[in-house]
Amino acid sequence: MIQLTELARKEISRIISEQNLPPETALRVGVKGGGCSGFSYTLGFDDKINEVDQVTEVEGVRVVCDPKSFLYLNGTQIDFEDNLMGRGFKFGNPNAAKSCGCGESFSV
Repeated sequence: MIQLTELARKEISRIISEQNLPPETALRVGVKGGGCSGFSYTLGFDDKINEVDQVTEVEGVRVVCDPKSFLYLNGTQIDFEDNLMGRGFKFGNPNAAKSCGCGESFSV
């Protein structure tokens, strides 16, 4: 299961609302090859859910993930930070053996 912190959930809800996205819009989370550590995280919005997708709902926010990415992301917690060091989503991935300094890529 992929988890969202309260701050991440609020930010996702804010973006969906501000961009007037359809109510069935979900946060699509995934991984792709690349980045300085081997895999990079991907985030986007999607209103189409495939029958093989893993779906989690956290207080009204749906999170979807394709089965291949889910192998690497199961148990991951997504947080949102807004501070002097930067603004953005942060991944706490228990499957990552190492992460790069920017936190946007990892290896297993």
